[in-house]
Amino acid sequence: MDASEGWGRARKATVASVASASGSRRVRRPPSLGRVAVVIDPGSGFIKAGFAGEHQPRLVLKSSSWDRPLLPAVLGCEWMGGVTRAHPIKHGLVVDWEALEGLWERLLVGGLRVCPEQWPVLVSDSPSAPPVGRERIAELLFEALAVPACHMASTALLALCSTGAFSGLAVEAGAGVCHATPIYAGHSWHEATFRLDVAGSTLSRYLRDLLEAACPHLQLRSLPRKAITQLKKRCCYVSLDFEGDLRNQDRQHPVSVCLGNGSCVCLSSERFRCPEPIFQPSLLGQAKPGLPALVFRALQKVPITLRKRLADTVVLAGGSTLFPGFTERLEMELEAQCRRHGYGALRPCLVAKPGRGTAVWTGGSMVASLHSFQCRWITRAMYQECGSRLVHKVFN
Repeated sequence: MDASEGWGRARKATVASVASASGSRRVRRPPSLGRVAVVIDPGSGFIKAGFAGEHQPRLVLKSSSWDRPLLPAVLGCEWMGGVTRAHPIKHGLVVDWEALEGLWERLLVGGLRVCPEQWPVLVSDSPSAPPVGRERIAELLFEALAVPACHMASTALLALCSTGAFSGLAVEAGAGVCHATPIYAGHSWHEATFRLDVAGSTLSRYLRDLLEAACPHLQLRSLPRKAITQLKKRCCYVSLDFEGDLRNQDRQHPVSVCLGNGSCVCLSSERFRCPEPIFQPSLLGQAKPGLPALVFRALQKVPITLRKRLADTVVLAGGSTLFPGFTERLEMELEAQCRRHGYGALRPCLVAKPGRGTAVWTGGSMVASLHSFQCRWITRAMYQECGSRLVHKVFN
């Protein structure tokens, strides 16, 4: 089955799920919006943006903001060169709303070349973000960007929707944060949602530290972050037996890579030590459980009558799930957790699509293009009548 066929099947499944969920609640239907929506997935490391109904985002850019305006004619140069950068999102949470506003305006006007006043916008939202954050997003979209309509959806829900599911357990590992979020009938189980602030950016810094310790003569501290990130993506993998691979050098697979500064570096155990903190945060001095333990805790928190149903659809999403061996290791440790705690009959089924690095955006693209979804927007008129607190009634 090719990618377009798989996308089509997932979209049909999402149609049925959204239609079923929409039938159980009354939401005022907005007037015909007349345009395909813009879909934005603002991550800690990268922001993905494009148009609903398309298979891939038009833009995947660093989630950074610059301190002077960007003109469309020189957008590419400014994005690459830039000046002083601000990072409006850290560990999945907005920390600089002014920088976020500037970033989104440049993204829409300069990147997608659209007029914000004419396009509905669907925005993904972190499962662990405080509720007041959605009010701020609504204010930004309606008051600063003057969009005609908006919708906000949990990244976990959109990740599930990208596979055609509406119930399951979303396991996200991106640049800034990891989440384990149970979803039932389109609704997030907030009290059963767990987060881990060890993700892609942390792993890149850890890889730099590992290489500096192994090759102190190479002066790797001067290498740009992008070069280290590329090394991580090209060379690193998740070990299925970390302690065994660490002890036995014959099970390590060294590779030599030429760096941008003209030097070469050899990666050996660093290849599998780099992503290991997602499974063992203690390697970074953090007394926190790893991602497999958090996924199991999320399953434990849901009612026993739903546990098997959610475990049957454990959807992986985010760029940090793309390490070779990640899916196998997570499945192995999750099954071990189930046996250890007396849930031997529970067999979690992991769903790891090839395009899971942009699964959240893809899910948003599918959902926002559905005819049955069009009653789920908050319009500008509704916002003006009820204010930003309306988001809690419509989107929860």
